[in-house]
Amino acid sequence: QLQLVESGGGLVQPGGSLRLSCAASRFTLEHYAIGWFRQAPGKEREGVSCIAASGDIINYTDSVKGRFTISRDNAKNIVYLQMNSLKPEDTAVYYCAATIYSGSYYWYQTGEYDYWGQGTQVTVSS
Repeated sequence: QLQLVESGGGLVQPGGSLRLSCAASRFTLEHYAIGWFRQAPGKEREGVSCIAASGDIINYTDSVKGRFTISRDNAKNIVYLQMNSLKPEDTAVYYCAATIYSGSYYWYQTGEYDYWGQGTQVTVSS
């Protein structure tokens, strides 16, 4: 069973930064597109960002453009989500997910992904 593990969440003040990590066990991430999703209480899980296996196709949802940066280090088998200028509305559980298909127009849909992590809580509050 392929496993993804998120880390790096926590409590941060508005305007602060966090870097989330998505690590894999028992397989190499370099063959997979990786998406980051988030789910706030009472809301549906939404796509935040996605990076293709090769790293040459990157997508962001509009609300995080200019503030979040996705990247991957295949040598370390980790995908990162750098989150700057955090806002209270960014508060959610953040999940990473993997799919063998890169460059999908529907990268933001949960059904495009086959493997999911357990999530890490991000809370933005003063």
